[in-house]
Amino acid sequence: MFYHEEQKILMTSIVEITEKVALNERIDYKEALTLFTDADTLTLADLADKRRQALHPEPVVTYVVDRNINYTNICVSGCLFCAFYRPLNHPDAYIISKKNLKKKIEETLSLGGTQILLQGGMHPSLDLDFYVDLLQYIKKNFSIHIHGFSPPEITFLSEKSSLSIKDTINRLINAGLNSIPGGGAEILVDEIRKRISPNKCTAGKWIEVMKTAHKCGLKTTATMMFGHIEKPIHIIEHLIKIRGLQDETGGFTAFIPWTFQPDNTRLQVQKATAVEYLRVLSICRLVLDNIPNIQASWVTQGDKIVQVALAFGANDLGSTMIEENVVAAAGVKFRLPKEEMVRLIQDAGYRVVQRDCYYNSVNR
Repeated sequence: MFYHEEQKILMTSIVEITEKVALNERIDYKEALTLFTDADTLTLADLADKRRQALHPEPVVTYVVDRNINYTNICVSGCLFCAFYRPLNHPDAYIISKKNLKKKIEETLSLGGTQILLQGGMHPSLDLDFYVDLLQYIKKNFSIHIHGFSPPEITFLSEKSSLSIKDTINRLINAGLNSIPGGGAEILVDEIRKRISPNKCTAGKWIEVMKTAHKCGLKTTATMMFGHIEKPIHIIEHLIKIRGLQDETGGFTAFIPWTFQPDNTRLQVQKATAVEYLRVLSICRLVLDNIPNIQASWVTQGDKIVQVALAFGANDLGSTMIEENVVAAAGVKFRLPKEEMVRLIQDAGYRVVQRDCYYNSVNR
């Protein structure tokens, strides 16, 4: 008897929450957690798709042509989930040369690229002057948007240079930085971060960097890596923190959730399923009511699932990723040429628009 009464209360609660979401009303932490853990997958999909349509009435899916350029794979962070980094004296360790950087950017532009994603490891020997010189070199030689340096990198640079976060960001802006990617967020809960990335900045510091960047005039993205040791409560806490900062600054252009890839890493867990990914994608769209764009992660999910993701709240397929090294190091090597990305979007019933970093249409 008690079991059935409990189920009835739970069902009523979910019905009330879904009705609230259907009215485009904001849900709180408890409501989001209940919806995420107890609603069936098709209900989540339906709600997320309707929320997406409310934000984007036109049947459009966007993408950007860019390249991930990792300026170094040397890193002292020691993240258990990373298969890309190398210690300082490893035979595969590198710092990119300007000759190689030039070649990569020239190729990106020749393929219709409008930006580069510039990220790397927390190198113990590189100071702020290296980053300033790198940015100035790119801007002197190329007309291209630089989306670069995640909050952990900026925090690391700030501490090494004995500068404030604001002063560090302004130095990078003056050298040519245009926007900041949302990498290094993982899960914005310190009890999780201490276990999987003990030397990386705290959740509070990640938020501080993004808040400062927004106040300095930079737009940024935000991410979440899930499917490792986190629980549903941590996923929802992460989303609520992102939503709170967006309420304050309005600086996030998009949110990108993606699944941890365990191969070749020191964190061995069962890989998240496609259904788990789609459920998280849906709850991201529902909680983050103030972030306009949700990006599907084809680089971790492949073409078929990412096509399904367009019915689970996503309105953007992100980058064609002319080059991608970090996820590939974990053994996941999905590739999606521009022509194939366009076909997938069209076959799913949407109009294709190539965009820039600010989600402006690029006419090509």
